[in-house]
Amino acid sequence: MTKSPASSLPPRISLAEVARATGAALGRFEGDEVARALGRFEASHVGSEAHPTIADISECLFFSPGDGRIWLQDQRMVLLHTEALGSLRRELIDSLGQEKARGLFTRAGYVSGARDAQLVRAQWPEAEPASAAIAGTRLHALEGVVKVELVHVRYDPETSDYEGEFIWHHSSEDDEHIAAYGIGGSPACWMQVGYATGYVSTLFGQLVVFREVACRSMGESHCRVIGKSAERWDDVEEDMRYLRARDFVGSPPHGASTPQAAHLPAAPRRHDAMVGASAAFNAACHLLHRVAPTTATVLFTGESGVGKEKFASMLHSIGPRRDKPFVAVNCAAIPETLIESELFGVERGAYTGAGASRPGRFERAHGGTLFLDEIGTLSYAAQGKLLRTLQEGDVERVGGTRSVKVDVRVIAATNVDLRQAVREGRFRDDLFFRLNVFPIHLPPLRERRDDVPLLMSHFLQHYSRKHGRPATGFTQAAVRALLNYDYPGNIRELQNLIERAVIIAPEGTLVDVHHLFTSGEALDKNVLSIRPDGHLSEAGSAPVSPDSSANQVAADGAPGPGSWGQMEETLIKSALAQCGGNLSAAARALGITRAQLAYRARKRGIAS
Repeated sequence: MTKSPASSLPPRISLAEVARATGAALGRFEGDEVARALGRFEASHVGSEAHPTIADISECLFFSPGDGRIWLQDQRMVLLHTEALGSLRRELIDSLGQEKARGLFTRAGYVSGARDAQLVRAQWPEAEPASAAIAGTRLHALEGVVKVELVHVRYDPETSDYEGEFIWHHSSEDDEHIAAYGIGGSPACWMQVGYATGYVSTLFGQLVVFREVACRSMGESHCRVIGKSAERWDDVEEDMRYLRARDFVGSPPHGASTPQAAHLPAAPRRHDAMVGASAAFNAACHLLHRVAPTTATVLFTGESGVGKEKFASMLHSIGPRRDKPFVAVNCAAIPETLIESELFGVERGAYTGAGASRPGRFERAHGGTLFLDEIGTLSYAAQGKLLRTLQEGDVERVGGTRSVKVDVRVIAATNVDLRQAVREGRFRDDLFFRLNVFPIHLPPLRERRDDVPLLMSHFLQHYSRKHGRPATGFTQAAVRALLNYDYPGNIRELQNLIERAVIIAPEGTLVDVHHLFTSGEALDKNVLSIRPDGHLSEAGSAPVSPDSSANQVAADGAPGPGSWGQMEETLIKSALAQCGGNLSAAARALGITRAQLAYRARKRGIAS
């Protein structure tokens, strides 16, 4: 697109003027009222060249007090007293020494910075590199760590050269370090330096090292840091030693790029892989790896849809029988009259219709693994026959006269309490104890919500590929709803919700709440989000149509969240119309960058 001559550029369009001109289109407000209501909108969306704005970033932080979790987009956070962190800091310094403690805090900060950079890249993929870098300073302030003042920053995309200088105000690390040790001769913002290094390095895909050149812990009035591409520092090895755990705890050497590589997103998983990060998931995986090399019988328990068959398949694939058959049987799906022939096989002529002999599931799984799902549904008679086979290690086909030896590892699963079934006389106690050699309980998804973000991403990618419907991600409202939904159907229900949304959502748009919850699911309303002014507010996540909140009015008389979006859409359309569809000219008229305007236009579905 060619630039218009300077003389032909349209005059800068005042948002207030556009609002007055388009007030009728907004329906509920007079033009002058819209102009007054747009004051905050103009300040937060146009007053700064950087993107995302503080308001955009604040929308990522929300609270779910009902289940004791705080989320920054899809990452779990925690509010921690700075005095508690200061106490931990003192104990580490006093027990390990300052050098080792500094390394621990620097590496912890690096992980935090890397995760925030991943969040910014995923949430605002269209943001310019410089704007995305500034977003880290706003995230760090939002997280209550430090107020960051930009002195200067320069990044050359052609040479990948970076240099930046920042001033830190009100550093929480300094407050606690000074309280414990007073003024000293070395900088103390170790975690913050690690954060800056991790954030910028992950964002730009190369190692950028930050160094604190002035610190309040050294008697300065404020902290000052400088970041440069690693090769521009003369003695970068001194900084790198705090990022490499091997210098302190003897882990294998990985080179200078280790911190960055260790925390970049993992390679895409196969569609059938197990996905999770919660403590409950990791505990189950630990038990799985402990029992896998043995031949012990394993009993998986848990609600329907928690992934018992997936765990059973994984147990087989990491065990010594991985090259042998894995045979799965859903006991609940087989009629009682056929369960014996299905499990043990049948000889020709054993009953009407048995025109040929065929092996049962035990024989087909010989040398490998037999997975008996929903074993609690077996009849009492079938339980007795199964018990005999497990004890003797052989089967006799229906209508047969000889026994067949089988070498099978048995894995069972149930969604009922077998102990209670034994007490009630519905399940044989001797079979229960035969199966309950190595029990592994899989908690419901509502008790391991830390797995939800990973599962969301995994299923979105899988079903986007499967159905050929590229989806770019989730809206803030969708993330809030999915993280706080109770999932009575567990992982299977989450899988279905996302597959449904991928099919319903228009191609290239973000998945929203009304794409996900279309079957009367009850959503949790007890979710709080943070407003740009720092106060918490209700974050409703009930399913709504795209336009149902377009003309809402807040309690203070200002337009509600839906109407802000409509105003933004109206402003963009008006600016593009006045500039003949020229994006660059419209962006200059609105006082924002072309990239910002293009991003917002795509977000609103406006064709330029």
